[in-house]
This record gives sequence, C-alpha cells and structure tokens, in this order.
Amino acid sequence: MTIPRLRECIKLEDARDFKHCLVSAIKALPPGSLPLQACCEQGGIADDRRISVSLLDMQRDHERISARVGVFFTEVIGGCNCHDDPLEANRYCVLKVLITRPHGDIEFAVLEV
Repeated sequence: MTIPRLRECIKLEDARDFKHCLVSAIKALPPGSLPLQACCEQGGIADDRRISVSLLDMQRDHERISARVGVFFTEVIGGCNCHDDPLEANRYCVLKVLITRPHGDIEFAVLEV
C-alpha cells in the first residue's frame, strides 16, 4: 500500500518531526487499512474510525523504516447483551510498520494483541 502523505514524512530528517508525521499519516488512513480485525478478542468487528496511535520505537536506514506502533480502537460485538444491542469493547494492538524508501510503500503486521 502506498500513502501519498507518507512520502513527505520520509523526507524529514528530524526524528521528532518524522514521528509526528508518521502517527498523523497512520491516523488519517481510511477505515479498514490497518489489520485490526486480527486483534479482536471476542469475534466482533474492528471499528477503526476513531483510533489512537502511539509510536513505540523506530529504526531508520537508507532503504527502509521499521517501527512498532500501539493502536487503541473499538471492537463492536453484536447481539451479546440485553435486546441484542451491540457491545463496544476497547482494544489495544501492537503493529509492525515497514516502510520502504523512496516511494513510501508500507506494510502492516500484527505483533501483539
């Protein structure tokens, strides 16, 4: 997947500016872009319209950027309480983010649930 906004982040030399740019770019992804469904624990559906992203660590070299990010999101579990109203549960997941230079192709993988 390529994120046009991420191409601008890659050009930033200052680590603090890059971190802020990366987190903003991930938060701006359209719903369904992150593999959060694999982080659901009760068979529900990942609702990633409102997520919180934290950069945990990062390594950069000339060919790639590798980072770990923590993502808070909501899992919607349907029909499991009174009147079959859906239940929402807060979830946390750690993702590996791999960005290849210079084009900014990005891959996500689940590390921890």
